[in-house]
Amino acid sequence: MANKTRGALRTARHARIRKSIAGSAERPRLAVHRSLKHISAQLIDDTTGKTLAAASSIEKGLGAKGNAEGAKVVGTKLAERAKEQGITSVVFDRGGFKYHGRVASLADGAREAGLEF
Repeated sequence: MANKTRGALRTARHARIRKSIAGSAERPRLAVHRSLKHISAQLIDDTTGKTLAAASSIEKGLGAKGNAEGAKVVGTKLAERAKEQGITSVVFDRGGFKYHGRVASLADGAREAGLEF
């Protein structure tokens, strides 16, 4: 583990998590990615490799910034888009990030908008 970068350690954590987590058409994987400025999330069907819905703080008109409040808006918008497609239950994939701050806020926003996980 010596001399590994922060990004390499996160990627290793994500790979470890992904061994046990997989999304399906009925229960897709809610994958979160957090950068220094933004946060994004996707609903992925791993059986076909397709993205079913996505939301990001980069989107125009969403009014979300890269902070915790913006993450909650992104989670809420993603849940709305999932509901339009009839998706109510997901598997949460934190992407190797700590379940804390912006990642937890996104999850809370999605839960409050009606997604179950």
